[in-house]
Amino acid sequence: MKMMLNRQVAALLCGSAFMVLGGNAQAEDQAKPNILFIVSDDTGYGDLGPYGGGEGRGMPTPSIDKLAAEGMTFFSFYAQPSCTPGRAAMQTGRIPNRSGMTTVAFQGQGGGLPAAEWTLASVLKQGGYKTYFTGKWHLGEADYALPNAQGYDVMKHAGLYHLNAYTYADPTWFPDMDPELRKMFETVTRGSLSGNAGESAKEDFKINGQYVDTPVIDGKEGVVGIPFFDGYVEKAAIEFLDDAAKTPDQPFFINVNFMKVHQPNMPAPEFEHKSLSKSKYADSVVELDTRIGRIMDKLRQTGMDKNTLVFYTTDNGAWQDVYPDAGYTPFRGTKGTVREGGNRVPAIAVWPGKTPPNSKNHEILGGLDLMATFASAAKVPLPANDREDKPIIFDSMDMTPVLTNTGPSPRKSWFYFTENELSPGAARVGNYKAVFNLRGDDGASTGGLAVDANLGWKGAEKYVATVPQVFDLWQDPQERYDIFMNNYTERTWTMVTISDAIKSLMKTYVQYPPRKLQSESYTGPLTLSNYERFEWVRAQLEKGGVDLALPTGN
Repeated sequence: MKMMLNRQVAALLCGSAFMVLGGNAQAEDQAKPNILFIVSDDTGYGDLGPYGGGEGRGMPTPSIDKLAAEGMTFFSFYAQPSCTPGRAAMQTGRIPNRSGMTTVAFQGQGGGLPAAEWTLASVLKQGGYKTYFTGKWHLGEADYALPNAQGYDVMKHAGLYHLNAYTYADPTWFPDMDPELRKMFETVTRGSLSGNAGESAKEDFKINGQYVDTPVIDGKEGVVGIPFFDGYVEKAAIEFLDDAAKTPDQPFFINVNFMKVHQPNMPAPEFEHKSLSKSKYADSVVELDTRIGRIMDKLRQTGMDKNTLVFYTTDNGAWQDVYPDAGYTPFRGTKGTVREGGNRVPAIAVWPGKTPPNSKNHEILGGLDLMATFASAAKVPLPANDREDKPIIFDSMDMTPVLTNTGPSPRKSWFYFTENELSPGAARVGNYKAVFNLRGDDGASTGGLAVDANLGWKGAEKYVATVPQVFDLWQDPQERYDIFMNNYTERTWTMVTISDAIKSLMKTYVQYPPRKLQSESYTGPLTLSNYERFEWVRAQLEKGGVDLALPTGN
């Protein structure tokens, strides 16, 4: 009798333990955070209030200021130097030359993000997330490259190009364009696209560069001008949040991508002259801040903010080639270069109960790290193989210890690339940065009297032959003083760790070859000697990488 009683008690305890474990597992699944990822375009590091901008730049940013007060602001956060690679890196967690997404294709050229790539959405889908995309995509226009084919359950008002592209077919913008070329642009340029996963995308309306907001004309597809498009993105995001609130146990991932403040900045009418400086760019930043604020207000109204990781950043550094319709960066260089001005960007994270409010971080992190971070927060392992079941490597590092203030950044280095580089044009290890590609400097020498011309893409590529420029980014974040070798000190030894980091990167290309480039640009003549050298380089990589000589300066 006593033995039977003990067995019954044991069985009851086991059953209770099973219920507790099951309940904990269910609670753990329910505890998966929602993820709201907001991306703006070409936003200057120094434009926003948390970075010394805001009112001081003639463009108050109260909504973004509030984000910073509620969470963590990053001061050494990196993107890629232009739109397509910047967005590809964030979506895939891989440096852009691995996916082939290093530059921008004109509309009508097709192609885009390879079907084999994992995206934030397709990875989070593995963890049971509801996924949604709205706004600028800029990762190709082929059906396989669209958001609804890349892991997003729904895409609503997706824009496939940068804003300039929607002006090409407009005779009021380019009256000198050949009529046949204009007709071609009219034919191939796709407007706002919407669709569910597994379905063909539907064009909601055309987009042009006019102050017009007629999404429907006589019951058919109409036209919406650049000034109004971000209003549709905001509306789509708010509608999604209202819908998500109906199923609170279903975790969601929504990626909101505003088309501004990419040039040409044409603020919506209600934001014209609403900035202090009353410039188009400043008005558009005020518009951006307001729209972010409205989305955050909706998130808070639903109560879902308490279990939502919010991350805001931009795709690349400020595009100063188009000044004054451009953002401000306190750093050297601009979009299109490997300087800090083209790559160091604003970023803010809010994660209630996890991220300390009003906190600041100066460690090396970047858009590449969002893949590992979101996957970690969602308790989803990163895949070992791509979507075609071939081995894949990620360049993403989990920064949840930083977000939760429980540990340091796992990242100690950052590689900077322009659109045609396999080896990086610059590399940072710790606080030291070596610059090999002087693009955008117009050949200007560095030093105390040097003034950067900020030519961006207008500046031709120019690589140093033997001795790179070296900068201490703690003491000289503007990259003004080359300390590789000068009359008071020298930092030649920094190249030991920097060269080793580059060599380790180069070895990965042997096991994980880069995919074909989505779009190639003219990079100068292909010489016979370069053709012959190609076989030698490939052989060297097969043997274990390319040895980079350590220059002594002698």
